[in-house]
Amino acid sequence: MGKFKQRILFRLRKWQQPVMVGNYKRYDGKKLPLTRVSTSTVIQGAERFDVANNVFIGHFNFIDATFGLKIEEGCQITNYVSLLTHSSHDAIRLYGAHYGKVGQMQAYNEGEVVIGKYTFIGPHTVVMPNSKIGKGSLIAAYSFVQGDFPDFSIIAGNPAKVVGDTRKKDETLLEKHPELRQYYNEWAE
Repeated sequence: MGKFKQRILFRLRKWQQPVMVGNYKRYDGKKLPLTRVSTSTVIQGAERFDVANNVFIGHFNFIDATFGLKIEEGCQITNYVSLLTHSSHDAIRLYGAHYGKVGQMQAYNEGEVVIGKYTFIGPHTVVMPNSKIGKGSLIAAYSFVQGDFPDFSIIAGNPAKVVGDTRKKDETLLEKHPELRQYYNEWAE
């Protein structure tokens, strides 16, 4: 099937109920057999969208990769999430009616976003430009995330802060299911 036809079919599916589409094809042509993306998710700047295999991106998300977005293996992005690599929320106020009428704008926020391996992002979360989320993190629903967060962070709030460590939660589950420890240790160490 040609690239143009694939794009048309993808757009037509958006008029229907959203569905999860597997075997995602990245900007460089590489197929990711375990990566699933909803037909209702919008991806802007796909040529800068570096997504790994075994990633789930649910319904009604806005994925802005214009200035570089990296989502590592095993991440889950739920529904109604915005991952932003640029934002004019400061510049629009400062420039007022002159916004967009001048050359190089100041206070225009842009920068790469990196989501570490096996991170979960809850619904209605916004991740702002220049943010880095460490591996194994969990971001609570309705969080406004900006900045760098260490591995295994439980992140919540507006503005978001580290409120815990997923390793404590994971240890309780691993004690209950010791047969899973070898799998966990493969990526967590």
